[in-house]
Amino acid sequence: MRSGREAEPKFAYLRSPRAAVQASAGAVRHAVTYHRLLFAAKTALAAGLAWYLAPLMPGPAAAYPYYAPLGALVSMYPTVADSARHGLQSLLGLALGIGVAFVFTTFTGPTALAIAAVVGIAVLIGGLPRMGAASDWVPMAALFVLVIGGANAESFSFAYILQMAAGVAVGFAVNWLVFPPLHLDGVDRSSAAHRKALARQLKDMAAAMQESWPPDHEDWAGRSQELARTASEVRAAVHDAEVSAKANPRSRRHHRALEHNLAEQRYIERVTFHVQDVTDVLASAIWEEHADTVIPAEITGDLSAALSSVAGLLSDWNDPDALAGSLAEARDAVGQLSSAVARAASRDANVTAGASVAMSLRRIISVVAGKADDGRRD
Repeated sequence: MRSGREAEPKFAYLRSPRAAVQASAGAVRHAVTYHRLLFAAKTALAAGLAWYLAPLMPGPAAAYPYYAPLGALVSMYPTVADSARHGLQSLLGLALGIGVAFVFTTFTGPTALAIAAVVGIAVLIGGLPRMGAASDWVPMAALFVLVIGGANAESFSFAYILQMAAGVAVGFAVNWLVFPPLHLDGVDRSSAAHRKALARQLKDMAAAMQESWPPDHEDWAGRSQELARTASEVRAAVHDAEVSAKANPRSRRHHRALEHNLAEQRYIERVTFHVQDVTDVLASAIWEEHADTVIPAEITGDLSAALSSVAGLLSDWNDPDALAGSLAEARDAVGQLSSAVARAASRDANVTAGASVAMSLRRIISVVAGKADDGRRD
């Protein structure tokens, strides 16, 4: 029997030109950002400069100019530190690959057996620990020297590594000198999104406490993965900011901002832990019959108010003017919850879950208060 609403076709987006256009526009917006455009322009500049300088290389190197822009490409990464690391690793891989090829070129040419042996040995060497980007270049360089170098393996190898080194140097210089990127804005965006998710979680749990049990409003109970994901995005953004600051001449002016990002991450991770703990306790109290986690009916009103007030506290995280009032309100609400838990305990009610939630909320308040104190000292 069909429901009143027709099922949507599996590939409905194929029938909707508007949806296809919107999807395409979203993909373009994701690709054409300020940072991506800047990175593309810098990469193009590095490749062009490398090609311009390639004919100036000494000896036989001038005959292989195309390796210079290739070196520039392999060294261009979104951060200065990554450019240096990957560029040097690529040159290390080239040197090792050339060494492997030279062992074979002394007694054989590019036969099928020799190519198989060179590539196999180079791949094994590339699998050594801590090789990074070098692992891909060892077999490639060995193959090129054996096949393209042939009888002129020595001059070809000199030209190959010199042009690649010149390109890597150009790429690093461009990345270091031309608006070296500092990925600080991503931390603010991801932190704000995660705080919003935490506040929403507390608000939804507060609403559930006011409903008949088991509550109809239960989607909050399955959001642990979502909270873990947004917390991971904050950690990734902070890591990107730290990496972008290494060897970056602009980082000196933003040293305080980097310290703030690290402190922000620590505060958010502590709050996330306590919010997830509250989620687990309340979900257990509502849906697990034999978990010995019970919320007495007489404390649900105070519990809802405490959850809601702490949610407001997270919403005022970066508003110093509103934060003082939110802290006082949250402390009062959690204090009333603790009093309600104590009254229920005096009547021999099981208050383990309520006491656990009250303790977690107090710890969230303590984290936010500590963050506010550090902000005032700064």
